[in-house]
Amino acid sequence: MHKCSIHDVVLVGGSFRIPKVQELLQDFFDGKDLCKSINPDEAVAYGAAVQGALLSEGIKNVPDMVLRDITPLSLGIDTRGDIMSVMIPRNTTIPVKRTKEYLTVKDDQSCVKIQVYEGERTRASDNNLLGSFMLCHR
Repeated sequence: MHKCSIHDVVLVGGSFRIPKVQELLQDFFDGKDLCKSINPDEAVAYGAAVQGALLSEGIKNVPDMVLRDITPLSLGIDTRGDIMSVMIPRNTTIPVKRTKEYLTVKDDQSCVKIQVYEGERTRASDNNLLGSFMLCHR
């Protein structure tokens, strides 16, 4: 889709309040006025309601549209040497399923701690730790 075919640009989320973000977007869309007449919180709530209706069975009068949810940041795990191994790149449509094979550091290792991060940095510790779990083979 080319940017000239965009009719309205509605800003939602925390960044919509930043004047520089608004300026950059307006410049990107060749001076087009940004739609500020819509309450951003209501826009998010409406989108969530439509998405819920689209995912539910038996609901009538659902708008004819497709809403896609994406991962805003890459998801990955910490590997040897504090390296972020990306499993799901940012902007991937969800739900998604990925499989990746890893090897243990030592022979006959039966447990490994998996730390899951989100972010774009090369070093895992520079990203946001979402959680961790122990993966054991018995």
